[in-house]
Amino acid sequence: MADRSLTAVDVLVGQRLKMARMTKGVTQEKLADAVGLTFQQIQKYETGRNRIGTGRLHAMAEALGVPVSYFFEGSKSVASTAATEMEAIHEALSTKEGVRIAASLSRIADLKLRRSIADLLEEIIASETKEPRVAGRR
Repeated sequence: MADRSLTAVDVLVGQRLKMARMTKGVTQEKLADAVGLTFQQIQKYETGRNRIGTGRLHAMAEALGVPVSYFFEGSKSVASTAATEMEAIHEALSTKEGVRIAASLSRIADLKLRRSIADLLEEIIASETKEPRVAGRR
């Protein structure tokens, strides 16, 4: 199962939710009622303890009268890194070799072996580009 730990963007979205709610003078209880939640769940979203799903985020944006994009303002560095990585993945999967590597890697059941192969690929790239290897990529 995929790691579902919170990211910097999740925390930012929670902070922006709280800011929008307070700016509009809406209590946690009123927002919760408007979107069909408990105020405790709103608290968890605002503190970053729980991730907000897209449907809920959209409902909260409507209830607060802000565009969904409001919640992501200030996340350009995080978003741009993610976008760059997605572009690189898309580019790699646009080649025969990229598809072969991805398909082969997905068939390896041993997680430790898959990680070792990913580490090896990163080392090769780092040595070719003289860039330091990304630490903790696992």
